[in-house]
Amino acid sequence: MKRILALLLALTMVFSLAACSKDEKKDDTKPATTDAPATTDAPATTDAPATTDAPATSDAVTLNLWDIAVEGDGNRPAYDAAMKDLKEKFPNITIVETVTENEAYKTKIKAAVGANDLPDIFFTWAGAFLGDFVDAGKVYCLDDALKKYVDNGELPEAMLGNSTYGGKHYGVPTTMNVVGLFANMDILASVGYDHIPATKEELVDCCDKLVAKGITPFVCAGKETWCVTEYLEPIIEKTIGATELNDIFRNGKTWNNEGIKASVATLQEYIDKGYFDPNGIALTNDEAKAKFMQGQCAFYQNGTWNCGDFSNPENVKFNISVGEFPVMDSSKSSLGQLIGGPSDTLAVSEGPNAAVAAEYAVELGRLICHYGYLKGSGLPAWTPWGDLSEVSPLMQTVAGICNKANGYVLFGDNAMSAEKANIYLDYVALVYGKETDGEGFVNGLVKEIG
Repeated sequence: MKRILALLLALTMVFSLAACSKDEKKDDTKPATTDAPATTDAPATTDAPATTDAPATSDAVTLNLWDIAVEGDGNRPAYDAAMKDLKEKFPNITIVETVTENEAYKTKIKAAVGANDLPDIFFTWAGAFLGDFVDAGKVYCLDDALKKYVDNGELPEAMLGNSTYGGKHYGVPTTMNVVGLFANMDILASVGYDHIPATKEELVDCCDKLVAKGITPFVCAGKETWCVTEYLEPIIEKTIGATELNDIFRNGKTWNNEGIKASVATLQEYIDKGYFDPNGIALTNDEAKAKFMQGQCAFYQNGTWNCGDFSNPENVKFNISVGEFPVMDSSKSSLGQLIGGPSDTLAVSEGPNAAVAAEYAVELGRLICHYGYLKGSGLPAWTPWGDLSEVSPLMQTVAGICNKANGYVLFGDNAMSAEKANIYLDYVALVYGKETDGEGFVNGLVKEIG
C-alpha cells in the first residue's frame, strides 16, 4: 500500500500536460508517453479530509441525476454509498436518479443535449465526448466549485486535464481505469502457465494449447462494440506504439497506417484460430463477463473497473490475476503502454439549479472515487484518504501496473469527437464480424475520417 500515493504522483506526471483547449483541438488532452517516476515511500493513508463548507442553500431542491451505474455494475456500490453519505450533508436536496445501460446512455445523453433537455447532473466520459457538450454551451463551468479541492491537494490538477476546455474545468473526475487482461490462473496452469503471457509468442503458445484442450481462450461481447475496442485498441497500441495511436485518435493523423492493418489481421487471425468464443458476436458484456466468471474461458479483457466484482469470492471461484496485453511489435511499443486514463466524469448542466448541483456533484464525485477505490471499481482520481486496508490485491496489482506505465491512450470512442467515434465504432464492428479486413478498415476510416 506504500505505492498508492506514489501512483498518484506517477499519474500526475503522466497527465500534467493533459489540459486541452476548445480553441485548440479538444483531442489534444494527454501526452502519449512519460518516464515512470521512481516509487516513493509515502504513507498509503491519510486522515479523512476536514468537513467542507456548509451547503450553498438551505432551500429544498430536487436534482435530476443520470448515470450508467446499473444494478450489477461494478460502480453501483460506490454510487449507493456516496449518495447515502450525502443525504446527511445535503438534507435539503432530493436526488431523482435515472440509470441507463452504457450503450443506450450514449445515445440518450447526446439526444438530450440536442433537445436542450439535460438533467442537472449527468455522468459523461471526458475528452472529446464531454467536449462536444461544452462546445454546444450546455455545460456549467466548475472552476469555483472545484477550486478549494484543488488548492488543498485533495484533487490533483492533472486529473482534470481530460475535462478541461479553454482553460476551464467542466467535469468532476471519479475514478480512472485502464484496459486489463484478466486471467483464470487455474485454467492457465492446466497448460503449463503460472503467469499471464508477456510476449506475443507466449500468448500464441498458450492459446494454441488451450484450444487443443477444448478451452476457449477469450470471450468478447460483440453486441457492444466498445467491448471489441477493448481487444482491438491494445493490439493496435502494442503494434504501433502509444504516441502513434494518440496522434491518430487525438491529433488528426491519418489512419493510413500499415501497423493498423496488421493489427486487424492479428485480431482476425486469432478469431480464425478459435481463440475467441464463436458465440461472442451475439453476447452482451454482462453475458460475456458471466462466462468468464463461470470459468468457461481463460481470459477476459476489459476495464479495470471489474476488479471489484472479480475480487468477490462469491463471484469468482478460481485464482484470478490481471496484467496487460503483450507487446506485438517491440520495435515500436513496450509493456507499460496502456489504454485508458481519467475518463469517468460527472458534469452539471446550465440552468437555475446549476450552482447547487455543482456543489453536490463535486462531493458526489469525490465520494464515488473514495468508495470506488475501496470496492475495486477504479483507481483514484482524487487523493486517497482514510483506511485503505480493504483495497483488493487485484486492484493493488493494477495500481502497480499503472505506477510503471510509460504511455496512456484514452479510449478511442472518448478521445474522438462523437461523429468520428461513431464512424470508428461502425468499422470496429465490421472487423469483429469479419465483414471487412485490415485494408478495408483503414481505407474506410481514411475516406470518412482522414
